[in-house]
Amino acid sequence: MSPATQKLHSLDVTTIAPGRISPRRSVPADIPYPAYVGKPAPDRFTGSEVKDDETIAKMRVACRIAAQAMAAAAEVIAPGVTTDEIDRVGHEFLCDHEAYPSTLGYRGFPKSLCTSVNEVICHGIPDNRRLNDGDIVNIDITAFIGGVHGDTDATYFVGDVAEEHRLLVERTHEAMMRGVRSVRPGRQINVVGRVIEAYAKRFGYGVVRDFTGHGIGTAFHSGLIVPHYDDAMFDTMIEPGMTFTIEPMLTRGTHEWNMWDDGWTVVTKDGSWTAQFEHTLLVTDDGAEILTVP
Repeated sequence: MSPATQKLHSLDVTTIAPGRISPRRSVPADIPYPAYVGKPAPDRFTGSEVKDDETIAKMRVACRIAAQAMAAAAEVIAPGVTTDEIDRVGHEFLCDHEAYPSTLGYRGFPKSLCTSVNEVICHGIPDNRRLNDGDIVNIDITAFIGGVHGDTDATYFVGDVAEEHRLLVERTHEAMMRGVRSVRPGRQINVVGRVIEAYAKRFGYGVVRDFTGHGIGTAFHSGLIVPHYDDAMFDTMIEPGMTFTIEPMLTRGTHEWNMWDDGWTVVTKDGSWTAQFEHTLLVTDDGAEILTVP
């Protein structure tokens, strides 16, 4: 390990271990479920990435509820609070607004949102672990209502966070926003990854490659891949009316990862801390509109 890498990791300590997962929360029977609930996997999406006006109008509703649910869940973040409590708040908010939590039952995922703490890159399962002063925690939440999904996430500070980790979080948000600003009809989707990776490299951060942004609408994940790193193979042309997510995951070390035995929780291979932000976007005639706003 180089001296620069040693310095970069100076405050990163592996802190996360599996906790106890509470029973699956119930959803009122009058709230429509996505078709994949109860199945091993969703059916393959065969529709268009370009959405019609009716679908876009429905997505505005789903995305707004998702953003509001995330804000409500984030309000309870504090040292001593369990990630399961964050899940409870997000779950109840969605149900109270007649939305189904898209992650609940998606490929067997047991909870209504993801909570990824410190070195957890993504897909952390809420459990009885209590947040500690100095942690960072990502909330990833998706609402399904009107037959469409709205997906968003953000990373939050828990109490007094070290400057190195605050900068990681702030810069990851900026990386996402630079990706958003790069979106233009007529450009290839790889422009998003090129811009994000170029920015992350300034600070020596790793850019996670195997978990990407995705097309979204009536399908939670449509099959469209939105990379966060520079790779010319992603040559899909951006068109007005497309909807997809941008959700970079930056680390203070390697982009490589391990997965826990639960089949979901992804952690950095070197224990370095990591942050993520995500918005669902609508491509307009001259750029992109963020749909996941309260």
